[in-house]
Amino acid sequence: NATHGEYGEDGRLQQVFENCHVPFTGSGVAASALAMNKIISRDIFGRAGLRIPRAVPIRADEFSPKTHFPQIHLMSAPPWVVKPASRGSSIGVSIAWSFPELEAAIRNACSYDKHILVEEYIKGREVTCGILEDFGGERHYSLHPVEITPPEGRFFDYQAKYDGTTQEVPAPFYGEMLRHIRLAAVTAHKALGCRHYSRIDMIIKGTKIYVLETNTLPGLTSESLFPKAASWAKLEFPGLLDHLVHLAIQ
Repeated sequence: NATHGEYGEDGRLQQVFENCHVPFTGSGVAASALAMNKIISRDIFGRAGLRIPRAVPIRADEFSPKTHFPQIHLMSAPPWVVKPASRGSSIGVSIAWSFPELEAAIRNACSYDKHILVEEYIKGREVTCGILEDFGGERHYSLHPVEITPPEGRFFDYQAKYDGTTQEVPAPFYGEMLRHIRLAAVTAHKALGCRHYSRIDMIIKGTKIYVLETNTLPGLTSESLFPKAASWAKLEFPGLLDHLVHLAIQ
């Protein structure tokens, strides 16, 4: 299973596979559904001891600037990150620098989902770290983190992810910091009950690691982030696919 987004990544297709007793790669029903819902998954991360950005969840049918803007302003000063709770590939995500922009961003996110999340903006280095099970002699092997640098003036939105303008390089972290990043990724993977593989997105600010979300079905093209990180571990693309299939059928 290498599908993305609604139906493919949120547990529903996984439920079909399980009902039909068809082996499949990636996480099962529960972990897929939990990871897809950013409101629920961030609560799980917090209870697992991981640092997460402060946030205000909003139901689309209950949104009221008069009610929610004071809560959001109390949470943090602008800018804010606005995102649908259950969408992937940064669809519907935007950054708001003022209350008029915030209202427009919330209404845009509401067009994609019934639940949205307004998070404090953490200015730091955007990093993603892959987990591959039963590799390198470890039950949960943490690949080397990838640092993501979008074009100047942009964040890692839908367009930046797929237009080829984003730089993706091995994150220059070493020693204790690298160990903490890898540990955070493994903790997030295990907290959600993921299996086979996943990719955990984070923001690094100084020595603080903020976990944003877990991708239970990372991109699997030869140019995607997870295969790139696997290649740095001497696991080339065909070998990675073989390994994932083996995990599914063993």
